[in-house]
Amino acid sequence: MNKYLKFILLAVIIVAGFVGIKLVYDNLSKDYKPENGLVVEDTSTETTETNATTDTEAAKEEDADEVAKAIDFTVQDRDGNSVDLYSKIGKPIVINFWASWCSPCKAELPDFQLAYEEYGQEVEFMMVNLTDGRSETVEGASGFINAQGYTFPVYFDVNQEGAMAYYVASIPTTYFIDADGNIVAYAQGMLDYDTLKQGIDMITE
Repeated sequence: MNKYLKFILLAVIIVAGFVGIKLVYDNLSKDYKPENGLVVEDTSTETTETNATTDTEAAKEEDADEVAKAIDFTVQDRDGNSVDLYSKIGKPIVINFWASWCSPCKAELPDFQLAYEEYGQEVEFMMVNLTDGRSETVEGASGFINAQGYTFPVYFDVNQEGAMAYYVASIPTTYFIDADGNIVAYAQGMLDYDTLKQGIDMITE
């Protein structure tokens, strides 16, 4: 009886964990829609000619309340220092989750390098490597970055905090966050330079 009870409790814990992750993802996905490869915030409101000014203002306030806020997480920089996402708020932020074994990730990294060279003074780039210690290690990812000559800031998600916080089910995944810490857009899959630039324009305009 105790053996079966343990199995039941384990199943309940696992299901609860998946439900928790799903709720985080649903919160991030609420009020977003696809547009040119990006999933962007839907700030449209339905109005008619008879709507009063107060109704319009109330609708805008409601939309503002529904903006998805960025979730904080901690990663390591290349010197082994802990870095929090929230320490970057105050400037627009581009977060890219990637790995050196991921072909689409490697294909888009040259465009991220170009974007970093163009926007790196006004935008924080967080190139977050999914460092699980098995398929990807700090040493392996660092060696890849050095060999390719990339200069954008690389961070290592050694505890999978970032991947869990942003429900990274596949890579590459990219988030565009404005200077106030609001998630403006995100994309799953490889981005070309034009789409990447579109996302950056949305958080710098």
